[in-house]
Amino acid sequence: MSAIHGAAPRRAAIAALLILTPLAGCTNGADGSVDAASAVDVQPLVHLPAAEGADPTKPFTVTAEPGSRLTDVTVTGPDGQAVAGKLADDQRTWQSVGRLWAGTKYEIRVAADDGDGGRGEMTGSLTTTAAPAKLNAELGPGSSGSGVYGVGQPLTVKLSQPVKDPAARQEVERSLKVLSEPAVTGSWYWVDDSNLHFRPKEYWPAHANIKLSFDRPGGRIADGLYAGDTVTRTIRTGDRVEVLIDAAAHYLTYRRNGEVLNTIPVTTGRPGYSTRNGIKVVLGQEADVRMRSESIGIAAGSPDSFDTDVKWATRVTWSGEYVHAAPWSVASQGVENVSHGCTGMSLANAKWFFDATRIGDVVQVVNSLGKSMEPFGNGFGDWNVSWAQWTTHSALGRTVDTAGRAEDPQSVGALLPQV
Repeated sequence: MSAIHGAAPRRAAIAALLILTPLAGCTNGADGSVDAASAVDVQPLVHLPAAEGADPTKPFTVTAEPGSRLTDVTVTGPDGQAVAGKLADDQRTWQSVGRLWAGTKYEIRVAADDGDGGRGEMTGSLTTTAAPAKLNAELGPGSSGSGVYGVGQPLTVKLSQPVKDPAARQEVERSLKVLSEPAVTGSWYWVDDSNLHFRPKEYWPAHANIKLSFDRPGGRIADGLYAGDTVTRTIRTGDRVEVLIDAAAHYLTYRRNGEVLNTIPVTTGRPGYSTRNGIKVVLGQEADVRMRSESIGIAAGSPDSFDTDVKWATRVTWSGEYVHAAPWSVASQGVENVSHGCTGMSLANAKWFFDATRIGDVVQVVNSLGKSMEPFGNGFGDWNVSWAQWTTHSALGRTVDTAGRAEDPQSVGALLPQV
């Protein structure tokens, strides 16, 4: 006899059709052979409640006639996982413990004993209705490009509608799975009601395989709201690139895997336009970009206005901060800060930096007179939040081991080919 175990909990508003069919026989011998003399049709001995319109928040119950007993009940979802359940001590009643998912077909197998030595099995299916409302998720970083990112790249989730209730947020986090090789310790942070970020305690390891999934289709999030379709995002990190810009020394230091590869004279934001301090993450790169002063609040025609075509621009904030070529300020690079907030360097150095850098690489500014980088909203300032503070913004209040759990059959090592 075995009770149901190892479940993924599911809940849905269901109207179910249950069809049971007797098996041809059953195995009673120790060697697995069929004892035809003891095989009986147990279908008249087993009863299920009317499934039409059944409330999935209440236990799904299987019962046996007096004098009979249930020897095994198995309810299995399409993912191969069994719905948790409990068999009563008298073996006449089995009740589900795990919740059912919406819009899902379950296979049912019941084995019973008629009390006179006769045994048999029957199978059936139960299909739940579609969810009345779905919560979908858009995963990031985006799907364009090679799928290789810097070690500072956070994982992002944008929900299709706001989720405010703390219990519902917990269900969202339970629907998200992060696996990586090598494994790390990380945590979710609710940026707002619709957006979550995931980052490790430290930067991602170099050359790591990472997989993010929203994977609990039909799982209950809140009353009337269920998880939508499964979506998955796989990425890989490249070398560990760390860029340090010292605004007081007027130099940029470029490190790859701990080794200094280049030291570049730069100019950063002058007083009144000082470059933000803190850790930023490369957001994108443009070989040519037109920069206008209006984009940062400087009126056209004013003494500080500008309208310039710029080469080899690496963006680090959405508000317009770049590391880029500034051939007009070469005399000031390594000497003084004269820009409107960007980090400027020679054309040749900017081209080298552009080619050596990718989205997700880390750029840190120190010793500037400017304010600190915002944690969210102006790019990825996630690394400026302390780990102790970061973990308090998880709805589940816990960290995540990206090695996965023992019951996860997926091979993390096969997430992505080597790059």
